[in-house]
Amino acid sequence: MSEFITVDCTIGRNGRVWIHRVKFDDDWMMVDQGRQWQDENGRHVLIMRPGRQVEELLLSGETLRWELMARPGRQIV
Repeated sequence: MSEFITVDCTIGRNGRVWIHRVKFDDDWMMVDQGRQWQDENGRHVLIMRPGRQVEELLLSGETLRWELMARPGRQIV
């Protein structure tokens, strides 16, 4: 399960992503960015909200929309 999310980012010619901020609950939030990788689903990027756990974002290769991925044992808030 996942939900679509608004992301302010830059995408390089090589497909690498630099996330500037993410919109959660109608508020823009600066995030720290971790590693990223590409697979058959699209571009995955790990982020960390201030004071929170690591979250996974996916830029879907099929829809070109950002999704906040559900982590096993956790709900999307």
